[in-house]
Amino acid sequence: MSFNEQFDQHGAWRREFALRLKLLAEWMKDHDLLDAAVEERLQRLETQVRSDKVMVAFVAEFSRGKSELINAIFFAGYGRRIMPASAGRTTMCPTELGYDADVPPCLRLLPIETRLQTQALMEWRMVPEKWTRIDLDVNDPAQLAQALEKVGEVRHVTQDEARALGFWHDNSPDDNPLVGPDGLIEVPRWRHALINIAHPLLKQGLVILDTPGLNAIGAEPELTVSLIPQAHAVVFILAADTGVTKSDLSIWREHLITEGNTTDARLVVLNKIDTLWDALSTPEQVQAQIDRQRATSAEILGLPESQVIPVSAQKGLVAKVTADMALLQASQLPALELALAQGVMGPRQKILRTAVDAGIAELRVEAGRAMHIRRRDLAEQMIELRGLRGKNVSVIKHMRSRIEQEQTEFAASGAKIHAVRSVHLKLLREIFHLLSTPTLKAELAELTAALKQPGIKLGVKKAYGQTFSRLREGLQKAQLCSGEIQAMLTVSFQKLNADFSFSLQAPKEPELARYVHDLAQIERSHLQYLGVSNILKLSQAGFSERLMRALATRLRVVYESALGEVELWNKSAASQLDAQLRERRRNFGRRLEAIERIQQAASGLDERIAEIDAQEHVLDELDAKLHALTSHLLGGPLLQAPAHDSPAASVHAAMVAVA
Repeated sequence: MSFNEQFDQHGAWRREFALRLKLLAEWMKDHDLLDAAVEERLQRLETQVRSDKVMVAFVAEFSRGKSELINAIFFAGYGRRIMPASAGRTTMCPTELGYDADVPPCLRLLPIETRLQTQALMEWRMVPEKWTRIDLDVNDPAQLAQALEKVGEVRHVTQDEARALGFWHDNSPDDNPLVGPDGLIEVPRWRHALINIAHPLLKQGLVILDTPGLNAIGAEPELTVSLIPQAHAVVFILAADTGVTKSDLSIWREHLITEGNTTDARLVVLNKIDTLWDALSTPEQVQAQIDRQRATSAEILGLPESQVIPVSAQKGLVAKVTADMALLQASQLPALELALAQGVMGPRQKILRTAVDAGIAELRVEAGRAMHIRRRDLAEQMIELRGLRGKNVSVIKHMRSRIEQEQTEFAASGAKIHAVRSVHLKLLREIFHLLSTPTLKAELAELTAALKQPGIKLGVKKAYGQTFSRLREGLQKAQLCSGEIQAMLTVSFQKLNADFSFSLQAPKEPELARYVHDLAQIERSHLQYLGVSNILKLSQAGFSERLMRALATRLRVVYESALGEVELWNKSAASQLDAQLRERRRNFGRRLEAIERIQQAASGLDERIAEIDAQEHVLDELDAKLHALTSHLLGGPLLQAPAHDSPAASVHAAMVAVA
C-alpha cells in the first residue's frame, strides 16, 4: 500500500472515529452520564483525532530535485507540476503546505524584512496582516502553479543589508553568497510561505515542509530547533550523480542528526537516477552503478542501505501523468512511497491508537462509576422496601423519619467535601505556579541574559545546560506535588466513602515524565544547533534573540500541555464529588417519594419494587450499550468505511445495531 493509499485509510478512520465519538457523547448526555470531566475527555479525544497532523519535511541542498519529488508523490493528480521545479534554485524560502478549513485557498508570504525584528515565526503566524496573501484557484492548475512560483522570488540587497538579514557573515566568507557585478547580493524575498489548499491528503492532516538549502536553513534557527525536529519524518534528498557532497553532509550533521535521536524516521532519497541511465551501458551496469552510490551514501551518513532509496522523481511524475506503468516502475517511486507508508504512517497510527485507547478506557471507567452509584442506590432502596412488606403504618412512619434524619446528616457532608476541595486547590496552586508562563520566563532569564551578551558567546552551552536542569527540576517538583495531592485525595475519598457510603476513587495521577522527555528533545536540538558553525552567528544580537524566542515558544507549548493534564485531573476529582452528591440527593428524594406513595395506597409498595426492578434492568441495558459503544472505539485494526458507504452511514448503522 502506497503512502497516499495508507494516508487515505488513516483519514477515513479518523473521520469515522470522530463521528462515533460525537454520537457516544450525545448518547451519554441523553442518559445523564456526561459530567464535566467526561465531557472534557470526550472533547479532547475528538480534538486529538480530528486535528492530528502528520508532518513530512523534505530537506536538501538546492538543485537536488526536492520540489519535483513533492510533485511526483503528492500532486501528480493535477496532470502537471504544481511546485516550481525548473533548473536552478526554485524554492528560496521554507514552504509549508497544509489545510485549514477556516482559511480560503491561498498562498501567504512573510517578507524577509521581518528578520530585522525579534519575533519568532510562530508569533508572526498570529499576525496575518503582516503576510502578503495571494488567493488560489484549486480548480485551475495553471493559476496554482503560477502563484506558487513566488516562493522562488529574490531581492538584491547591499552587503550591510545582507548581514543584517543573516545572509552574510564576515567570519565565514566561504559560506557567503556571490556578490553581483553591481555589488549587490541575492537574497530570498520571503522569509516563510504557507500554502493552504484542499488537496485530499492535506485535508486529512498531512503537512508538507519544503526547505531550501544549507544557507537558508542555517539563517532561520526556528527551522532547525523547532519545525524539522517535530516532523514525523524527514526525507533528505541527494543527487545520484554527485552522491554526498560537502554541503549535503553539513546539512545532515548539523541539522538532521541530533545526539540521542534515532534515525528511524529519516529517509534518504538518491534522486535523479535517470542521469545514470546510459544507452551505452547495460541495465545491469546501470543498476550496479546505482547500487554503488546507494552503498557509499549509506556508509557516509551512517544509515542502513534500506533507508537510502534510489528514485527518479522527474520520471516518476511523468509516468503518473501519462499512466506509463513501465516508466513508473523504472523510476522506483513506488518503493519510496512504500517506505514512507511503513516509516511514517505505521508508527503514527500506533501512537494515536495507543493514546485513543487510553482515553476511551478512562472514559469508560468514569461513566461506569456513575452507573455503579445508581445501581448501589437502587439495591439499597430494594432492601429497604422489601423490609417494609407486611409492616404496619407506624413502622412505615418510622422509616420516613429515619430517611429524613439521614438526609439531615448527609447535609453535613457538604462541609467536609468543601474542606477537601479547599486543601486540594491549595496544593494545586503550587503545581499551577510551577507550570505557569511567569515561572517559565523566570527560568529562562539567565539564558536570555547569556544570549544577549555582545560578541562570541562561548559560555552559552553551559547556560543552556543549567536552564534545562532547572526546567527538569520544576517538572519533577510538579510531579512530586501531584503525588502528594493523589495521596491526600485517596485518603479523603476513603474517609468520605466510609462516612457517607460514597464510592469515590481518586482519578489517575497525571504523568509529567513525558514532558521531561520533551524537554530533553528540545535541549538536544538546540545544543546540536550551537555547533562551531553557528557560534559565530550567535554574535549577532538579532539572530540570538530569534533563537531565544523560538525556544520560549516551543517550551510554552510543553508547559501548557502539562498544565492541561493537571487541570483535567483536577476536574475529574471535582466531577466525581459533584456527581455523587447529585445522585445522593436524588436518592433521598426517590426514597421519600416511595414512602409517601406506600402510606397513601397499599399497592404502592409492590409498584415501587416493580419500578426498581425495571430501573435495574434499564441500568443493565445502559451498561451493555456503554460497553458496546466504547468497544467500537477501542483496540483492533484501524477502522475503514466500506467503499460504497460514507463514514457517517457506517457509523449510523453501527449505532443502530448497538441500540
